[in-house]
Amino acid sequence: MRYATYVIWSNGEKVSSAPEPSKSIKRTMPFAEVQDKTCGNRLLTALPSSEYDRLRPALQEVSFALGQVVYEFGGHLDYVYFPTTAIVSLLYTMENGSTAEMGLTGNDGVVGIALFMGGGTMPNRAVVQSSGGALRMTAKVLQDEFARGGKFQALLLRYTQALITQISQTAVCNRLHSVEQQLCRWLLLSHDRVPSDELIMTQELIGDMLGVRREGVTLAAGRLQAEGAISYVRGHITILDRTKLEQSVCECYKVVRDEFDRLLG
Repeated sequence: MRYATYVIWSNGEKVSSAPEPSKSIKRTMPFAEVQDKTCGNRLLTALPSSEYDRLRPALQEVSFALGQVVYEFGGHLDYVYFPTTAIVSLLYTMENGSTAEMGLTGNDGVVGIALFMGGGTMPNRAVVQSSGGALRMTAKVLQDEFARGGKFQALLLRYTQALITQISQTAVCNRLHSVEQQLCRWLLLSHDRVPSDELIMTQELIGDMLGVRREGVTLAAGRLQAEGAISYVRGHITILDRTKLEQSVCECYKVVRDEFDRLLG
């Protein structure tokens, strides 16, 4: 399974490990061993070879567990993360503890845009929605490279524009569309960003992401399962028929997907 977490030890050996949501990011190793520019993240892969080669020694592989907090609201940003197989949700938490997802980032983007947009701290929580890997870069390297201009700066700004579209469309979808349509949107956006048909996610966590009651997620997931679109067993959601999800989803999914394709190719 691609979703198994692991530790990279100093001797390079990979050792299986159970998820540890309460702990920080696991041991890292330099990314200099990458043999080509297909690194698993669309932003980095889209860079010209000269810019990518300059950045490659500054990239480190990290592994995220399901439910792990990458950043807290107002947290200082020491690193940015370019997910490869992990998906990270951007959540807002109300005073009463209720949460809702504003957007998600996977292998199409970067977590920590405040570093190059001038903020310096996170305006929301960033929580791992689907366990997997990412590449991290220090804040200083990111800011220095952004200041150089060039393709890297342009890609980061285009991604930010696409993310703003996603956040805006999520707000509209959560207000105007049914829980089933919201769930379809969320499943399709997640499926686009992982190299598998399987998503590991509890109904309670999905409810937190969508800002709806768990019972609503249960009913919506049950209908999709009855239609043969998905299979849901003990926190494992398998996409059985993507076409059926696309037929059930609202227009919000296509708006977001088309904007990402337009801006990032």
